[in-house]
Amino acid sequence: MKYLLLIHQGDTPTPHTPEAWEALSEDERNAVYAAYKAINETPGVTPGVPMQPPEMATTVRVQNGKTLTTDGPFVAVKEALGGYFLFEADDLDAAIEMASRVPAAGMGGAVEVRPIVEY
Repeated sequence: MKYLLLIHQGDTPTPHTPEAWEALSEDERNAVYAAYKAINETPGVTPGVPMQPPEMATTVRVQNGKTLTTDGPFVAVKEALGGYFLFEADDLDAAIEMASRVPAAGMGGAVEVRPIVEY
């Protein structure tokens, strides 16, 4: 079964938040990079991509045939989506184990594991 692992950044320091990222030691930053590299090299993982912060988003809605846009996220969320990847696993337990390896999960964020519908 395929799973989408959605990385919710929460308070996680990332390179996109320079102050928080610089507060980490060089060893801590290197450990984060190494963990994501190892995940991306795991069989069954289709690497995703990191995303810009929510402030860079544009929300699109169509009402009465008219396209409406809003700068930034439409709702305020503490755990903004920061990235994702796909993982083909034997079962949910394997997907949960993979999610637990995502640095954000242990640094103030969370990882949502969602099965992919396959037709």
